[in-house]
Amino acid sequence: MRAVHFGAGNIGRGFIGETLAANGFGIDFVDVNDTIISALNQRGEYDIELAAPGQKKIHVENVDGINNGEHPEKVVEAIKTTDLVTTAIGPKILKFIAPLIADGIKARKDADNKQTLDVIACENMIGGSQHLKEEVYSHLDDDVKAFADEYIGFPNAAVDRIVPLQKHDDPLLVSVEEFKEWVVDESQMKNPSLKLETVHYAPDLEPYIERKLFSVNTGHATVAYTGKALGYETIGEAIKDEKVLTQLKNTLKEIRSLLLAKWDFQEKELEEYHDKIIGRFENPYISDDIARVGRTPIRKLGYDERFIRPIRELKARGLSYTTLMETVGKIYHFDEPKDDESQKLQKMLKDEDLKDVIVETTGLKDDADLVAEIAASVKAAD
Repeated sequence: MRAVHFGAGNIGRGFIGETLAANGFGIDFVDVNDTIISALNQRGEYDIELAAPGQKKIHVENVDGINNGEHPEKVVEAIKTTDLVTTAIGPKILKFIAPLIADGIKARKDADNKQTLDVIACENMIGGSQHLKEEVYSHLDDDVKAFADEYIGFPNAAVDRIVPLQKHDDPLLVSVEEFKEWVVDESQMKNPSLKLETVHYAPDLEPYIERKLFSVNTGHATVAYTGKALGYETIGEAIKDEKVLTQLKNTLKEIRSLLLAKWDFQEKELEEYHDKIIGRFENPYISDDIARVGRTPIRKLGYDERFIRPIRELKARGLSYTTLMETVGKIYHFDEPKDDESQKLQKMLKDEDLKDVIVETTGLKDDADLVAEIAASVKAAD
């Protein structure tokens, strides 16, 4: 079997690629990074190193690369006959690959290829595949949409694996943590007979997505912004500080209260899940730079993102969000010279009224009380 995977970066090679290869797939990696694409084509294989004692190596073979900037027609040709399409490129890039996937679907229709196909966006976002579907459908005529409705699925997915900052001479070697979780919404699949080992298929994905995003992403960012405020440069250094660890534990406690109020999780199950997350952040083999984990602060302050959404939902239920609010105040002070969003945010704070900036970044247009709370938190973090 073949898979077309968009994104030959560290998550693409170190998580999705590993899983596909372990399930017997040959992989066509699609990317605009010519160094990686050329290396994939020259070697047809690469290694993954587990960031754990012993640093075990996992070998991946039967892979190649396609530079979609130079050879978009090869991507379309690959999609025409592939068994599975996956992505790991970042939420903002999905719209840029949508025309290629649309052309691939057109090619399948023209070739009368009625083999059902699932397109799975493995991104850090809620509803990633369905968002990609909207982008793809905007490039399809009605007759091709009808074909896609029948034969092409866009099942949402939740993925979780920490990939630290890489420093290797080999452009294809990638280090990843041992832990990994990939959950797919089975109800949205067009080809439910194609299921990957080590991937969990759930009838309702939303609880798993929220558990992951509000625990791992919110937790990781909490360590980064709290650590930055205390002068640390890496996650590993920061989490050794009792103040940072306490902030993380209290954040996860608030997240647990929300997850228990919304979904059918057991408290002990969530406590164990959160303890495991803390252990992952403490892993010395995957310590990451705070500058990287905390980058794009404006996106992380978004209305449906890892802080504001749980705060909104906790407030609506009359539950505590004190620690989450404290961290939000610190995000507005995240000043990282190499991060464009960070610098944009700092300029906004300099040029505009604080409450206007908060509304602009969080989308909280109809909650003056919450905006006031955030403003107080920003000032308290001065």
